Amino acid sequence: MKWPWYKFPTPIALLKLLEFRNKLREENLHNTAQLPTQDDTELPLPLPDDRHLVVRTADGSFNDLEDPKMGMAGTRFGRNFPLKNVYPNEENLLNPNPRIISRKLLTREEFVPATTLNLLAAAWIQFQTHDWFSHGDNQQDNKFQIPLEEGDPWPEEYRPLEIKKTLSDTTRSDDNTQGPPTYINKVTHWWDASQIYGSDRETIDKLRSHVDGKMLIEDDGLLPINSENGIDLVGFDDNWWIGLSMLHTIFVKEHNTICDHLKQKYPAWTDEDLFDHARLINAALLAKIHTVEWTPGILGLPALQIAMDANWWGLLGQHFKKIFGRVGDSELLSGIIGSPTDHHTAPYYLTEEFVSVYRMHPLMPDEFEFYSVKNGNLLQKNNLFEVAGNRTRNLLENLEMSDLFYSFGISYPGAITLYNYPSFLQQLVRDNGEVFDLAAVDILRDRERGVPRYNDFRELIGRGRVKSFEEITDNEKWVKELREVYQNNIDSVDLMVGMFAENPPTGFGFSDTAFRVFILMASRRLKSDRFFTEDYRAEIYTQFGLDWIDNNSMLTVLRRHYPSLSLALFSVENAFAPWRKVGFQ
Repeated sequence: MKWPWYKFPTPIALLKLLEFRNKLREENLHNTAQLPTQDDTELPLPLPDDRHLVVRTADGSFNDLEDPKMGMAGTRFGRNFPLKNVYPNEENLLNPNPRIISRKLLTREEFVPATTLNLLAAAWIQFQTHDWFSHGDNQQDNKFQIPLEEGDPWPEEYRPLEIKKTLSDTTRSDDNTQGPPTYINKVTHWWDASQIYGSDRETIDKLRSHVDGKMLIEDDGLLPINSENGIDLVGFDDNWWIGLSMLHTIFVKEHNTICDHLKQKYPAWTDEDLFDHARLINAALLAKIHTVEWTPGILGLPALQIAMDANWWGLLGQHFKKIFGRVGDSELLSGIIGSPTDHHTAPYYLTEEFVSVYRMHPLMPDEFEFYSVKNGNLLQKNNLFEVAGNRTRNLLENLEMSDLFYSFGISYPGAITLYNYPSFLQQLVRDNGEVFDLAAVDILRDRERGVPRYNDFRELIGRGRVKSFEEITDNEKWVKELREVYQNNIDSVDLMVGMFAENPPTGFGFSDTAFRVFILMASRRLKSDRFFTEDYRAEIYTQFGLDWIDNNSMLTVLRRHYPSLSLALFSVENAFAPWRKVGFQ
């Protein structure tokens, strides 16, 4: 029997990972921008005084100076597979029925915790995906109607069960006749903290104080309220809940703290100078936290810890790089950060497959308990509905932010498996009155957008096909129910279902199949971005900025803005691992 890569000794596992990444860079980057485009698409305009050469633009344009549109908001998602392999199967979009899959394979029977993580890890990944991708608000008048089988408990008042179709790509000039359907990313593709700042100039201007480079924040330490929807005023506010509010608030505070330090060092700088530099530094700190803290937290394997540190620092390590600098251009020895920019085999765009592997809704619990960080006393309990949407503000005004972070730090998220999908999300009532089964939506979106089903996906990503349900999982109950729902057709298993069913590598919080896309795209988000590669230097960031990124982590950010968390964080090495409990619970 062939051993999987993760069962080899760490040095060999690292070599396997490097081999995987190199092959994926050669075979799994495909360009949708080559498909026909309308002639009237506007080119982005450079900033006055050539400022776009040294700062991140609002819409993500001019990151690549030779192709200013690359990765900007309003451009297409790319693909990880050849375009011939990503046509949707129109005849089987509703087969098997997504609602039946939701009910019979995903419904949470009993909360299964991921005990190596805390709930902050669940909030973090949604916070990050809001920076990376959004397909927009969906079509209003074009919907899928999902048949409901007899006995389905879907409420009568919400029937029929309908799911709006994804917004069409209006930049295409061929009506999808010369290639598969394509879709537009409404936010920037770059790792630029657009969820905090926005992906257009108008949004950014609304969020800024326009004094000393700072973002707007109220005297009580909370973000301003958006009068249109009653939630925090931020760059990207879809699917809002308390976890997002916490992270947006703390990183707006972090931006403003960076501005204070920059103002002291560069008193002659304008508001614009301070803002642009603080954004660069804050965005890079977020990328570093995700790379060397969140990722090793959810993928708890020694080889992964080394590999992710190497992505940032190189195999020679942080201390060597600090003292001696880079050793040539090698990303292996000295990390991607500061290395030459390289898009490899396709222009940089996030991909539909990348969106698919980040469907991690089982991380969310249905119930929340909030405790005092001072004495450990239980303050209140809430369900997911009560901490979501415009109800979050009431929670923020009645509980201390430090208590919220502490409560997340000592609580577990859900494991990313079958039968662990939050029941609240299977009958999600949005603040605008829209009602749907998000689990069914997750299944249907992959089919609609031409993401290959599980077995095809495995083959195209280099893992090889499975020939039986038993090769997906060793859980006999799951095998039986998968076979029943998919009518014994292994090739019809949906990607998300297969990934949730897989036996993951030891210590992993998600499947090896999802991880293959991650290997490629985690590096690519850094390697393609000149602000993490050739322009990651003191002339752009300032030496203060580079030192701030080097010397800070999620733990230091938490302690800086909420010092009362220090006791709970004592001896904690990773902010996304369970924290120390205080008092008596």
